[in-house]
Amino acid sequence: MGDDCSVWFQAIVRGDVNSIRIGNCVNIQDGAVIHCTYLTAPTNIGNRVSIGHRAIVHGCTIQDNVLVGMGAIVMDHAVIESGSIIAAGAVVLENTHVEAGWIWAGVPAKPVKKVSADLLKGQVDRIADNYLKYASWFK
Repeated sequence: MGDDCSVWFQAIVRGDVNSIRIGNCVNIQDGAVIHCTYLTAPTNIGNRVSIGHRAIVHGCTIQDNVLVGMGAIVMDHAVIESGSIIAAGAVVLENTHVEAGWIWAGVPAKPVKKVSADLLKGQVDRIADNYLKYASWFK
């Protein structure tokens, strides 16, 4: 786990059967589960990633500056490229490749639209910055 990360109440980061690597400035919000799959699927999370309340991130790769919405599920071998948003409640199936800068939503998740510069700043950056501030309250 890198610098300036926060793991919130009742969140689980369980690297018991494979590796979990977490970059800098990552926030793992309340009740989220980060796990991996034995021998086949480590979990890799980049920098400035926000993982929403009760989301599940399992055996996948999430690049930098990504928002995984509340209750979303990202499954084994999925790759979420930088600057993307996984909408609340979305289910990203195994082996899915989310191209950089896209919003994916639904069950199963599908591309909805490109992430605008305003949305990137107003959601992805804002949430990452807010959680740096919130974590400072507990130091």
